[in-house]
Amino acid sequence: MIKGLHHNAYRCRDSEQTRQFYEDFLGLPLSGSLEISETKTGRPTAVLHTFYRLDDGSYLAFFEAPDQPFEFKDQHDYDLHIALEVEPKVLHEMLEKGKAQGREVRGISDHHFIDSIYFRDPNGYVIELCAKRANHDADMDPKRNGAREKLERWTAGKRA
Repeated sequence: MIKGLHHNAYRCRDSEQTRQFYEDFLGLPLSGSLEISETKTGRPTAVLHTFYRLDDGSYLAFFEAPDQPFEFKDQHDYDLHIALEVEPKVLHEMLEKGKAQGREVRGISDHHFIDSIYFRDPNGYVIELCAKRANHDADMDPKRNGAREKLERWTAGKRA
């Protein structure tokens, strides 16, 4: 049985710039770094794998792999974004902090069960900070929200 999320890993352009965003700006402590000098097939490489701890004990992780091509681009929210939960007070504080630092920031967006703000990290990834509303758990309960039926209707509509 799956116990929980340990980490999600993404490529990064520069490990120090990534650290500045995730540790200095967002407040996620750098908790581990793993230097990889050889692949499992024995090929020499130079990769740094870094881990940033969230309060629930899971991690966001990044690979800097300069010798391996990767297309970095500004991601669209629908293509890829990382959503991190915060308290409502923190949502407002981070919105003001981002604006004060001249960062790209969007929001506050009303998603009915959460409120969200959005930043872009140094790698082009969209970072969403979201705060649960009082109705969150009820709205995310598949016995009450019709999630399966909506998916089935969507799938049937694509076939028509």
